[in-house]
Amino acid sequence: MSTIWYECKVKYRKTDETGGQKITTEPYLVDALSYTEAESRITEEMSAYISEEFKITNIKMANYAEIHPFENADRWFKSKVSLLAYDEESGKERKTSMYLLVQANDVKEAFDNTTGIMKGTMGDYTIPAIMESPIMDVFPYFSGEEGELEQIEKFNALKASKPEVVAEIEDHMEFETAPEEEATV
Repeated sequence: MSTIWYECKVKYRKTDETGGQKITTEPYLVDALSYTEAESRITEEMSAYISEEFKITNIKMANYAEIHPFENADRWFKSKVSLLAYDEESGKERKTSMYLLVQANDVKEAFDNTTGIMKGTMGDYTIPAIMESPIMDVFPYFSGEEGELEQIEKFNALKASKPEVVAEIEDHMEFETAPEEEATV
C-alpha cells in the first residue's frame, strides 16, 4: 500500500515565550488514505497538543516521495533530488526530480542526511536544492507492523461497508482489437 502524505494547515491561538497570545497557522504532515481521513487524523493529533479551539484551514496532498526523520534534529528540510538517466533512443540525458522531507538541524546537516539516504542509489543523481520546510511536525500512520495491520483491517472494513449496487450495469461498449503482429526472426 502506497503512502500518501497530506499537508494540513492548522490555525490556533499560540502562547509565546513572553506569555502573550497570537493567532498562528502552521502546516503539519499526516499519513492518510483520503482527505477525510487526513482531517480526522490531524484533528486527533492536534487535540493532544492544543487544549483550546483550533481550525483546519487547508488540506492538500504533499509531493514528498519519502520522509526521513533523524534523531536529535528539530527542523524539517525539503531536499530536491534529480535522478539522471540516459535515454538511448534520443541520446539525451533525462532528469527526473523528486522531493524528500529530511529532518536536520541546519542546511549542511540536511545535505549530509540526504546524501546518506541516497548512498545506495544505483544511478547518478544531483541535489540541486535544499530549503527549510515550514512543516512543524510529521504524523506517520504506521508505528510498526501492528500499526500497518490495523490500518489494512480498517481500510478493508471501510471497503466492506460500501453499499452494493442493486441494479446491474450492462456494458454496451465495443472494442476493436488490432491483429497480432507476427514475430520475425
